[in-house]
Order: sequence, then C-alpha cells, then structure tokens
Amino acid sequence: MSRLRYRPRTFAREIVMLVAAAIWWVPFYLIVALSLQDDDAVQHRSLALPITHPQLSNFSDAWSDPTNGMGHGLLSSLIITGGSVVVIVVLASLGAYAIARHAGRLSNGLYVTFVIGIVLPYQLGLIPAFVALRELGLVGTYLGMILLYTGLEMPTAIFLYAGFIRALPRDYEEAALVDGATPLRIFWRVVFPLLAPVTATVAVVTALFVWNDFFAQLVFLGGTANQTLPVAIYGFVGEFSTQWNYVFAGVVLSVLPVLAFFVLTQRKLVKGFTGGIK
Repeated sequence: MSRLRYRPRTFAREIVMLVAAAIWWVPFYLIVALSLQDDDAVQHRSLALPITHPQLSNFSDAWSDPTNGMGHGLLSSLIITGGSVVVIVVLASLGAYAIARHAGRLSNGLYVTFVIGIVLPYQLGLIPAFVALRELGLVGTYLGMILLYTGLEMPTAIFLYAGFIRALPRDYEEAALVDGATPLRIFWRVVFPLLAPVTATVAVVTALFVWNDFFAQLVFLGGTANQTLPVAIYGFVGEFSTQWNYVFAGVVLSVLPVLAFFVLTQRKLVKGFTGGIK
C-alpha cells in the first residue's frame, strides 16, 4: 500500500488555505462570542474570551423584545425575500428566454440596458421608487418591497439567465415546436427544467441581497409594523445607549438561515455562475 506523500508546494498551499480559513472565521467567531455576553461585558471587556458564563437569554430577549422583536422581523424578512425570489425567477427567466432566443436590435438593446443596470448603484432610483410606491399606497407594505426588489435585481437575473440559455442547444425546443407546442409551453416544459443550476444561482444572489439589505428597508419600512431583521437589529442602537448584546444576538439569528440556504445550494450556485458568464 503506497503512502500518501506531500510535495512541499502542496503542503505550503494547504497551510495557506488553513490560515485563510481561520482568518475568515475570526469575525464570525467574535460575533457569536459577543452575542453570549451581557451588555456590560460587551462594552468594557468585549474581547475577554473564553466566556465563563454565557448569556443564552440574549437570544430569547432579542427574539421577544416588544419594540424590536426579532420574531416578527424574521417573518417579514422571509415574506419579502421569498416573494422577491419567486417573482424574479418567473419574470427574469421568461424575459431572458425571449432575449436569448430572438436575435435583433430590440433584444440586443434590452440586454444592454439590463447590463447597464447592473453597474448603477440602486440608491439612484430610491427617491423615484419611494414617490411611486407612496402614490400607490404601498410604502411600508410587503408587496411594495417585493416590487422594489424585483426591479433592483432584475438586471442581474436577466444577465445570468440569458448567458445560460444561450449555451443550451435548441434541439429539444425545435422537436417540441414540431409537435405543436406553444412557445410558452416549450419554455415551461422543456427549457425551464434545464435552468435549475442558474435558477439556484439567481435565487441565492437575490435572497442574499434582499435579506442583508438595510438602507432600502430602513427607508421604506422604518417605523412600521412590517420591519425586517436588519431594521429590527438597528432598533437596538440608540442615540445615548446601545444594547450591543442584543445587536450581536440578532446578527447571529439573521446569519443562520442564510448560511443554511447557501450550504444547501452551493453546488448549483457555482454551476449557475459558470454557465451565466459564457
């Protein structure tokens, strides 16, 4: 039985990767550690590790706080994130299919317009969006936020879907067309199942953006009953005092769903990105 031998270059590469992984985990470890301390320890001995008396009550207190409760914030984040992902996947996949399969000036112009939208900061459109949603009575509502994020993330989703669809062969679509299937039926029955990798990528990218976004949610949901997790966490930050133990506990609670979602979809995420940039 041959022994596994390490070359010096391989060994050095693994050491560098281990050190990089350890450095990457330091901030997350500190957040978890600080979330287990009381407020006095966080403010005056924030790096006094290890923790001898972990305060697990920080999580329950932050969850059930009457003013900035994380429980309702989690529900609001789930509704807005889930709704945005569903709407974007449906509309972006249909739009990208039309752009990718119908060559012409109009399709190329639309594609370039969406690509330009990727590089523009979304803060440029918040004021017009706020005015429009206010006129429709949708400021502070779940539907208003879903519509807002649909517009903000549509360029990225169109870009990924269009690149992936262009790499797909047309054989199955042509066979279905010969059998008398309509274009819409061809898309849902033939093309869309093939888009599973890039759909996972679009879902993850959209979910991460919507879940972690703070500025737009503060502008549109601040002071309302539908505030999300980032806004609820910000509620523990006061002008004269800040409950840092609740802040860090809230950060941990907000990270766990995203971490679980990413672990479950990481393979399709990478595959979708590699297909979308072709």
